[in-house]
Amino acid sequence: MAWMPGRRSLLWVLLAFVGGLLLFALVLSRGRDAGPDRARGSLPTATGPDYAPLPAPLPAARDDNASSMGKAPSPTAGDGDDQPRLVETTPPPPPAAMKPVAPPAPVAVSRPEPIAGQTPAPRYPTQALRRGESGTVMVRAQIGADGTPTSVSVATGSGSRQLDRAAVDAVRRWRFRPALANGQPTTGTVMVPISFDARR
Repeated sequence: MAWMPGRRSLLWVLLAFVGGLLLFALVLSRGRDAGPDRARGSLPTATGPDYAPLPAPLPAARDDNASSMGKAPSPTAGDGDDQPRLVETTPPPPPAAMKPVAPPAPVAVSRPEPIAGQTPAPRYPTQALRRGESGTVMVRAQIGADGTPTSVSVATGSGSRQLDRAAVDAVRRWRFRPALANGQPTTGTVMVPISFDARR
């Protein structure tokens, strides 16, 4: 004879089946309410960084731009004229050739010279001769354009005032050929040595 479940067993099976249907229906209804993301489960999110708020934008009524750099130049029809262009300039004319200036011709200047026969010897002072005074006197004479001395002085003395005075007196009586400059007589200076020797 085949085994037949009892009523109690059938009741338990039926209750389990009905409970399973109710549980399935409950799970299905929750899944529809939460949406597909809730059914799959939401991923954990990290807390974002805390940024400072951006400054408020400038009002649109201002004339300048937001960077306060002034208005950007608006393109105009004449902008093409401001492009750099190659301008040909004529080089300046070379400076006029300067003619070399010839140096001035050297001026031929000669010195005064005593005229032979017109140079009398000095008188030897008597007192200087008795004392045996000797020496050479260097006389400086300024000679005019006419050949006569205009200024006579002692350049280097002999050590004897009498000999120096005698030398100056002698040269004052001399006559000279005047100095020449470009062939013309001119003034000049000459140094004349006058020697005195008491032993002669």
